[in-house]
Amino acid sequence: MAILILGLIVFIGVHSIRLVSPSWRDAQLARFGEHGWKGIYSVASLVGFVLIVWGYGLARHTPIVLWTPPFGIRHLTALLVLIAFVLIAAAYVPGNRIKRTIGHPMMVGVALWALGHLLANGTLNAVVLFGVFLVWGAVGALISRGRDATAGIRYPAGTLAGDTKAIIVGLVAWAIFAFALHRWLIGVSPLG
Repeated sequence: MAILILGLIVFIGVHSIRLVSPSWRDAQLARFGEHGWKGIYSVASLVGFVLIVWGYGLARHTPIVLWTPPFGIRHLTALLVLIAFVLIAAAYVPGNRIKRTIGHPMMVGVALWALGHLLANGTLNAVVLFGVFLVWGAVGALISRGRDATAGIRYPAGTLAGDTKAIIVGLVAWAIFAFALHRWLIGVSPLG
């Protein structure tokens, strides 16, 4: 469990710099340049991710069960994760109204993904992993929206075509992951 926690500290820590200390981040950008900062950020993120995967895998060998998810919860999880995939796609597909409405669909999507997985997994390692991501996504979205409001930031108006593209990209990515990659990468078929 210690490796999982260390990985979360590194990964979430790196991804929280802009939330908790934007001026420090700006100073590092000036110090190292954009490419240098992105390199350091990427290496630290990768190290954190590897530690998370390794630590979670180790913790799965000796699970501590806190609760048993109720029958059928995987369908609610699948729905929440599908919505999360659409929101994450909306963060990158240009010209959609989802981003304008939500502001930070990536963070909200991560929070929904984590909530869905918390509902479907009752082990201590799952609660730690998905709980941290749920809190990070929810708090990050709130902080970012507040910062946007203070700065007067408004995202460009989108179109129905942009919404449709984001939804299709999210649905296709979700289907590929749910029906093929999840079993291959995680070892679990989420829909049976």
